Amino acid sequence: MKIPFELHIALRYLFARRKQALISLISFISIIGVGVGVMAVIIALAIMTGLQQEVRDRLLGAMAHINVSKKDGIADYQAEAARLLQVPHVTGAAPAIFGQALIGAFGTQQPVQIKGIDPQLELTVTELARAIRSGSLASLEPAEGELDGILLGTDLAKALGVVVGDPVTIITMAGVVSPFGPAPWKRRLRVAGIFDLDFFEVDSTIGMVTLATARRLLDLADVQFIQLRVDDIYAAAQIADSIVAQLGPDYQPQDWGDVNRSLYSALRLEKIAVSLAIGLIVMVAALNIVATLILLVMEKHRDIAILKTMGTSARSVTIIFVLQGLIIGLVGTTVGATLGYVACTILDRYQLIRVPVDVYMISHLPFTVLPRDFVIVVATAVVICLVATIYPSRQAAKLDPVQALRYE
Repeated sequence: MKIPFELHIALRYLFARRKQALISLISFISIIGVGVGVMAVIIALAIMTGLQQEVRDRLLGAMAHINVSKKDGIADYQAEAARLLQVPHVTGAAPAIFGQALIGAFGTQQPVQIKGIDPQLELTVTELARAIRSGSLASLEPAEGELDGILLGTDLAKALGVVVGDPVTIITMAGVVSPFGPAPWKRRLRVAGIFDLDFFEVDSTIGMVTLATARRLLDLADVQFIQLRVDDIYAAAQIADSIVAQLGPDYQPQDWGDVNRSLYSALRLEKIAVSLAIGLIVMVAALNIVATLILLVMEKHRDIAILKTMGTSARSVTIIFVLQGLIIGLVGTTVGATLGYVACTILDRYQLIRVPVDVYMISHLPFTVLPRDFVIVVATAVVICLVATIYPSRQAAKLDPVQALRYE
């Protein structure tokens, strides 16, 4: 197959031998620079994307997509849940009460967030059913003569050293008033079950009880929230707005994005910062291409002059050096993108990078390569490499053959 004249010359210059072997070595180093830069950007984006998705999935497995409160409180939660289920795209509704307390067992105390639930309806808004590791939801309702039950996360149960059936003490500041003001109120419960929602922030801080038990512990008459699950998590904000439009301003919905806005803003900002920082590696590689082509022009000024005297146009000379830079960029980008994708796949599949769960809320670094990110990185790297060829290519095209050959 006959290849274009410009491409033939470009390949010949890039892969020069003998006394021009230095040019080939510098070209090879340029390819490595581009490849390392592209690989680093892909891996960095994969880490940040994986973190965002992992945190989001675990959050949404442990919490509702939308929490709805009312200005005047929720006295009849069953009627409100039925009303909210009529809103389009809402697939589940369950009541919830939240409050802070201390939980103690065997001489150890830990802060705990008490969550009052309806055991049956809760299954429609969270993944609690699949998260139960021992005990059962049904055990929350005490048999005659038994203590009220509480479900604990695995990390909280481990910190307290308790298992199913063990008694625990809940201390709250509600319900008891002494001459000196509110006094702590203690109540004994039994561990009815232990759950693991794969999210440290939940598994280490939440204790779930029935609504009746939560009302007594926290001295509350009404339900605080109706939790909702929707069929499209990315449309949760629009669905929340539709609740107000359909049911009136007394309803105050808050979607999962609003609840965790600070966390996702931090992750998004970190992704942008990391991408920009590592993207500078590609820029350095592009400058390396500029240096390579300038050196090549200096080395090949005699050859360029001969080509011009033989009738080669300035446009063809420009194309020759643009093709050289483009070949370096394409080869480096292809190698870097391939190695980056393979590295992310292996690191994610075998969970090779472990991290402390109590610090990062996950046990290992996830790597997720989005097709959009992959294409953007590859396209940007090629464009940067192409732009890097403009200056040296124009300098080569402007070379005066008379001046170049005068002293040869």
